[in-house]
Amino acid sequence: MTATLVLFHQNLRLADNRALAFAAERGSVVPVYIRDDGQMAGRALGGASRWWLRESLKDMGENLHKKGADLILRRGETLAVVRDLIQQTGATAVTWNRRYEPDLAIRDAKLKSALQADGIDVQIYEGFLLFDPTSLRTGGGTPFKVFTPFSKACFVAPPPSKPIAAPQHLKGIDGICSDALDDWKLVPRTAAWPKTLAAAWDVSEQTAWKRLQDFIAGSIDRYHGDRDRPDIDGTSRLSPYLHFGQISPHQIWYAVQKAAAIGGKNSTSIERYVLEILWREFSWNLFCQFPALPEKPLVASFGRFPWRDDPDALKAWQKGLTGYPIVDAGMRQLWQTGWMHNRVRMVVASFLIKHLLLDWREGEAWFWDTLVDADIGVNAASWQWVAGCGADAAPFFRIFNPMLQGKKFDPQGEYVKLYVPELAQLDPAYIHEPWRAPLDQLRKAGIKLGATYPLPIVDHNTARQRALAALASIKA
Repeated sequence: MTATLVLFHQNLRLADNRALAFAAERGSVVPVYIRDDGQMAGRALGGASRWWLRESLKDMGENLHKKGADLILRRGETLAVVRDLIQQTGATAVTWNRRYEPDLAIRDAKLKSALQADGIDVQIYEGFLLFDPTSLRTGGGTPFKVFTPFSKACFVAPPPSKPIAAPQHLKGIDGICSDALDDWKLVPRTAAWPKTLAAAWDVSEQTAWKRLQDFIAGSIDRYHGDRDRPDIDGTSRLSPYLHFGQISPHQIWYAVQKAAAIGGKNSTSIERYVLEILWREFSWNLFCQFPALPEKPLVASFGRFPWRDDPDALKAWQKGLTGYPIVDAGMRQLWQTGWMHNRVRMVVASFLIKHLLLDWREGEAWFWDTLVDADIGVNAASWQWVAGCGADAAPFFRIFNPMLQGKKFDPQGEYVKLYVPELAQLDPAYIHEPWRAPLDQLRKAGIKLGATYPLPIVDHNTARQRALAALASIKA
């Protein structure tokens, strides 16, 4: 049997994994995950991502073992680790799924060249994105900077490859030493945070597929209307599974297309959901063309924006203690579960940037550390979108009113009550602006503003005028 090393990155699944399929057809399979701390070029994984990585490696290790091959964990410089494993196993081929992060793409190209110089067959497959970013261009041959024409280009492009099944059996190689996952200390043993994440998520490839099937069978029909309601379980919550590759975009794309073809589903809702998948593609298309996206605004004038330096305000935002219930609920949901509803993500981002005038990169960095779906391309593109300095961005003068957003998308305050329990007894008429509640209502609800729940750290109208003045200063 001819041995092949399979390098896993953000494709932690057995189904629709063409690199794994190639190795299985070729002969013996050596599945490998390498923790190369130099790979992220200064952007180490955040805490929530490290927790998810640990859980997903456990799951994939179990799944591979059931198929007949054990997952090898190694820590070190990638080329050195790969060469060592080639020597131990006699492997004549190495395969992996393509990575698109610019720094990592360069590293993978160097790895490929070095291995080929050693006489090793190297095969790289697609799987992280539906469309090759370099294949989608405007009529003028330039990268897309506006989402709508980008999405239209996706629909007329050659269709993505269809997903493939997991191998029925894998021929492993015994006797290859592996690091113990616990020795990597991805998550502190004493922290309470992993316990709350574990209560919120079942991290497995099987769960990812079941979530997709359940979503298609139920919530997708109401997605167009419910997707903006944080008080309703109306989204698929597949983003972390998609980010870590426990499900592929191809599996989602074709499962949704199949549901649409069968009929009996709300076509408007299906189209809206597909567009959300394509927003991920658009974000990565931008990141591949503009590698400085996480650090540098695409709109150059924002390089001179007069951001404030206010550590206390930043801390209040991070901890969900701003005095604006919808903002605080979102930030606490993020801390407790590692995830936040998309509508609320926009609200809290707008608040940080436009109410507090804090640099959008502060928010991007906090999300990177606390989101289980922290995706560097999507995170950066979305923060720049809210800030008004990115591609196809919402204008900076679009300043969300947190009270109106709460009333519109959480009308009975159920979302706020869940994550801001100190307001749970307050009449829904006042739950999104408790400072307007009569004193008897506050007493009845057991609320003492400034003590049991903070007063607003900034006045909405004052903050809005300050933000517009700051915008005018960079346009002058």
